[in-house]
Amino acid sequence: MNNEFIMPAPPLPRTPAEEEKLRGRLTGFKTGYDEGYLRGRLAILDGRPEEPQPVHNIHVMYVASGKGYPYSPLDEAVLSSLQRLTAQVTVTDVRQNLVELAAAQRPDLVLVLDGMDLPLEQVAVLRGQGIRTAIWLTDDPYYTDFTIKIVNHYDYVFTLERNCVEFYRGLGCSEVHYLPFAAHREHYRPTTGRSPISRDVSFIGSAYWNRINFFRDIMPELMSYNTVINGIWWDRLPEAPLYGDRIEIGKWMSPQETAVAYSGSKVVINLHRSHIDEAVNNNTLIIPAVSPNPRTFEIAASGTLQLCDAREDMGSFYKVGEEIDTFSSPREMMDKIQYYLTHEEERREMALRAFERTLKDHTYSKRLTQMLGIIYG
Repeated sequence: MNNEFIMPAPPLPRTPAEEEKLRGRLTGFKTGYDEGYLRGRLAILDGRPEEPQPVHNIHVMYVASGKGYPYSPLDEAVLSSLQRLTAQVTVTDVRQNLVELAAAQRPDLVLVLDGMDLPLEQVAVLRGQGIRTAIWLTDDPYYTDFTIKIVNHYDYVFTLERNCVEFYRGLGCSEVHYLPFAAHREHYRPTTGRSPISRDVSFIGSAYWNRINFFRDIMPELMSYNTVINGIWWDRLPEAPLYGDRIEIGKWMSPQETAVAYSGSKVVINLHRSHIDEAVNNNTLIIPAVSPNPRTFEIAASGTLQLCDAREDMGSFYKVGEEIDTFSSPREMMDKIQYYLTHEEERREMALRAFERTLKDHTYSKRLTQMLGIIYG
């Protein structure tokens, strides 16, 4: 018997096609691992029960905006939290006779969302009956030409714009408080299984002129990624037809649809509207906006990385560079998109930190608890 060891023949070199196939397989494994790891950690965080908040033994009459979409999801978010935080809630809207309803229901507090279309004489009667009144303004500072006429009619004014606090106090309102909106977890949460959407970059929002002007010069570079833009008025962009259904024009997306799109995107752009826009704003005094919009919290609650235009008060809500990142120009935004799309671990960890911070600090339960604490101590 011949016991001589025979060396195996060396493997044949791979062809370029085989090398490409192998690289693709390894990339697929890595992508799948990264995606599964992120979804798994999001599922763990999302499964944590929300911190319980104190329940106030009061009866609140909640006056919805009455404007329909896109205000109705805000009404749903506020109402859902009020029902958990108070003993009783009566729901109505600005089209109803609040005086008659209050006489029948005897609420302790009337809370109005938006209030643009509510007859002010009804508010005066309610206050005269000793019922506390509060308004949560939805669009500051963009419609201050209108809000300037109504804020003095309420006991408490809550605004989502920091720059409007002293402005309203200067009008004689003694109880003005800064209270931005938040994330409603029944609307905005991450997809924790396989996402039905897979994008590099998303932007969801109306095509205000400042957004058209911001995106236009970088559009070819932005759309070189797997980028999708959704919202009304994007037919204002002359180049929109070049990108087919990747710029979806004229559709209002539900919160749930929006959350799925956010969660299925590696990077979501948040570009605020401008406080200077003669076409749609009613802000004659040109009060600047420095506070984050509701979308800031909704994107973070969907478990993805957010790139937001730099707003002065952003640091009051998220750690910039750790939980959220910002940009000050189209070039800086594109550079950061390129960076995060090639640095998956940093992108993932920032998204997770923002998600955890949002669940901890930026839910409607937390905001309504703060509001009720201000009113009732």
